[in-house]
Amino acid sequence: MPRDADSILAADFPEALSKIRECTPARILLGRAGAAYRTSTQLDLREAHAAARDAVRAELDLETAFGAAFVRQWNLFEACTEARSKEEYLLQPELGRRLNETSRQELARRCSRENDIQIAIGDGLSVTAVAAQVPSLLPLLDQGARARGWTFGNPFVIRHCRVGVLNEIGELLASKVAVLLIGERPGLATAESLSAYMAYQPGKSHTDANRNLISNIHSRGLSSEAAADRILRFAAQMMALRISGFSIREKFPEPPGRRVIPKEGGGPV
Repeated sequence: MPRDADSILAADFPEALSKIRECTPARILLGRAGAAYRTSTQLDLREAHAAARDAVRAELDLETAFGAAFVRQWNLFEACTEARSKEEYLLQPELGRRLNETSRQELARRCSRENDIQIAIGDGLSVTAVAAQVPSLLPLLDQGARARGWTFGNPFVIRHCRVGVLNEIGELLASKVAVLLIGERPGLATAESLSAYMAYQPGKSHTDANRNLISNIHSRGLSSEAAADRILRFAAQMMALRISGFSIREKFPEPPGRRVIPKEGGGPV
């Protein structure tokens, strides 16, 4: 939203258009100065673009992102992919899908195997998103998993991470469901959006078709509470059906007031 949005709306747009603007973070109905954006709009776009570039280019540091107390509480440690730098990570995506040998050994040493759910945290394309969303989301996932009686593997962080690293996590730790919380590619609406990629017993033969995704986890999208609930319910589906990917669809709770008419030819109303 431009810095002087209220004054612009009051001068140029009727009430109906103001209400539309309140319902979306999209930059619509901003007006113009000649053939160009207004100065306030241009400055806002430049600020958002800078935030997106910073999110992609930043290097993940555990204590800077989460704080020393959070790192100690969750016994977080860092694993790395075969991408040795951010530049290499961006130019050679395949390297971000494989852990380096040192990290494989570290996971084998520090993480227990065959847990019901294993959480990994990847920097992805937005360190900003990881720092903003994980501190509130991770405790909710742990609490919800333990309330269901599931075993919860020790979470860890992966530097220079791509989604395909889920396959290696599955091979090394053999959890029933592996969840990768990873920073989404930032845009001009937000640089703080996190995704949760999920797979049932992922392995080296898995492709995108074997994974499921819950995205847009951020303050103006899916809240941490809603995201944790959806991730855990989806994980329960995967465990029950022993499958993930295109063959499974996320089930949502029935809305309040919905009832089934017990008659021939009847259906949910």
